[in-house]
Amino acid sequence: MGFLALFVGRHFRDEKAGRVVVFGGDRRNQGYLVASAADERKITAFLKMYYAAELSIQLVSTLVTIWWITALTSSPDTSIPRIAKSGAIFLGVYSLVVAAPYIFLRKAYKRELLAFVSGQEEVLVSAKPVGRQSRVALVVLAALVLLALLIFYLVQAK
Repeated sequence: MGFLALFVGRHFRDEKAGRVVVFGGDRRNQGYLVASAADERKITAFLKMYYAAELSIQLVSTLVTIWWITALTSSPDTSIPRIAKSGAIFLGVYSLVVAAPYIFLRKAYKRELLAFVSGQEEVLVSAKPVGRQSRVALVVLAALVLLALLIFYLVQAK
């Protein structure tokens, strides 16, 4: 089972009505019946693509933030106007590089969800507690972020 499969797997459940997909960000107890294995593969491929893009954006945001904070704190000039100017520039760059792509990605995700399911297939689902796979995925993601931070710290110019 791949890393992205851990994120995607939590969207699918076996309910009394059949195989159900539950999309994040929708109403809590709302799910959609999956008509066939081919439909499940299409939805799985879409969700993997979405999570790969989201994780890439998050990684870029982490690295850009670290780089900018390192550049900001390594300067000998620590006057308030310089820090305020650097902060404003950082917010502008962050908005263009990270926030805007993430917002566009999220809107495209919400719009495309309806292409995979129909309103007639909507069913109520039971609440599902956070499983062991979700915890493992969070630990692996945290470890990857820490590894990226360590690598960035080790290779930066001193």
